[in-house]
Amino acid sequence: MNTPRIGVLALQGAVAEHARALRAAGAEVSTVRRPAELEGLDGLIVPGGESTTMARLAAPVRLMESIRERHAEGMAMFGTCAGMILMADQILDAEALTGFERIGGLDVVVRRNGYGSQLESFVGPLQVSGIPGEDATPLQAVFIRAPVIESLGPEVEVIASWQERPVAVRQGRILAASFHPELTPDHRLHRHFVELSAQRTVS
Repeated sequence: MNTPRIGVLALQGAVAEHARALRAAGAEVSTVRRPAELEGLDGLIVPGGESTTMARLAAPVRLMESIRERHAEGMAMFGTCAGMILMADQILDAEALTGFERIGGLDVVVRRNGYGSQLESFVGPLQVSGIPGEDATPLQAVFIRAPVIESLGPEVEVIASWQERPVAVRQGRILAASFHPELTPDHRLHRHFVELSAQRTVS
């Protein structure tokens, strides 16, 4: 596998944790704060944080639009928690994001903070399917003000569920999770994203 170049959107959130997980999974990593830093990337992680804050910080330099354009050109994307909200095609409670660009492209309907407030954060074991590897042990997933996926489009594949709700999904070159995979030592989803991003370097 060629070494892919993957960026981590560095406006807010667990940027360093994602970068460490990506490097452990074999990627070359950089941070992204403006459109020029998307040049040459095979993949981009949009981390958790506060989706409204991220959208406001991105607006002056039209960063969300640039991410959308790069994805259309082949760049893979991985959205976690708030990142998934920004990639969702529809948000049920999007009032706080009114007037701000989002990335879109993921055919899901989400509800922000659907798993409760920060005080209701929890860790739960997930059975993961549909990604390479023989590790069948549960993935310990950290949920912090996590969004709920209310419905899926026909091309969206469920990778993991919690209490019969999908919490990790894949659609083409988009990977998304309601939880924070960067906060545990289990890097299976990051490895899968590195492999997904590497496909561009050999195409």
